[in-house]
Amino acid sequence: MFKKLLGLTTASVLALGLAACGSEDATTEETPAEGGAETSASVGEQVDYTIVGIDPGAGLMNITINDVLPEYGLEDDWTVIESSGAAMAASLASAYENEEPIIVTGWSPHWKFSEFDLKYLEDPLNLYGGAEDVHTIARLGLEADHPSAYQLLSQFQWEPEHIEYTMALINDGMNPDEAAEQFVSEHADLVATWTEGVDAVEGDSFTLLYVAWDDVIAGTNVIGHVLETVGYDVDLTQVDAGPMWAGVATGSGDATVGAWLPTTHSDYYAQYEGDFEDLGSNLHGTALGLVVPTYMDIDSIEDLVKE
Repeated sequence: MFKKLLGLTTASVLALGLAACGSEDATTEETPAEGGAETSASVGEQVDYTIVGIDPGAGLMNITINDVLPEYGLEDDWTVIESSGAAMAASLASAYENEEPIIVTGWSPHWKFSEFDLKYLEDPLNLYGGAEDVHTIARLGLEADHPSAYQLLSQFQWEPEHIEYTMALINDGMNPDEAAEQFVSEHADLVATWTEGVDAVEGDSFTLLYVAWDDVIAGTNVIGHVLETVGYDVDLTQVDAGPMWAGVATGSGDATVGAWLPTTHSDYYAQYEGDFEDLGSNLHGTALGLVVPTYMDIDSIEDLVKE
């Protein structure tokens, strides 16, 4: 159930942060402690008992709302704000620039960890789980219909540092397709391991489905560009997480390289199991959780419990 979920646009998420800060200024004469945004108010009071989330279909949101809030005794006091990956990052950037308190749903790899000094709140109950993998999921029959694409996708594997490099290029203003092209040109040896033994094709159509998460945008554009280098006419189609899995399961999309497993997309995996082929991990070492700037004096999710 999403009873603790509010829908906000990017602008309204930012407006909420500004309003909260304005409210604090109006009710207290205390100034933040040197080197941080802390006052005598509790962390909950400082952020108006809100956590800035992402799109509601994300497994990260489901875990936060349906597991983390109730298991830590936060469901009666805290609200998770529905937004998007971009809106969350914009809210974080605005708060960080002004050294204001903020709590967001976060994941890595993500460019925000190279841009800002951040930390995950400790999760003693391990509700967010350990490191996840990002998997490549293909429609049934792909190997017979597009053997070259199937082989390339099966051989696609990279490291967090690779995807974070591409994400940083995009965050700095480069178009995703241009960032993908630059990555491919600068990592020819790595890309050669993906295309080894792959036969060229002549304009075969291929559809990649993806969600609008920064890491998935980066990965999809990179693999889409590599597929084009072997002759495919690639269509990149952005959808929400549910339609992404449904699209691959029904064959309206050929594949996705942005399936977070075993936790984030576990519900979709179970729902459509048997209607897709899991080509395995293309990236290892992801993480999920609640993220705050390091200048905030808080270390654990347990510290969010209202006194």
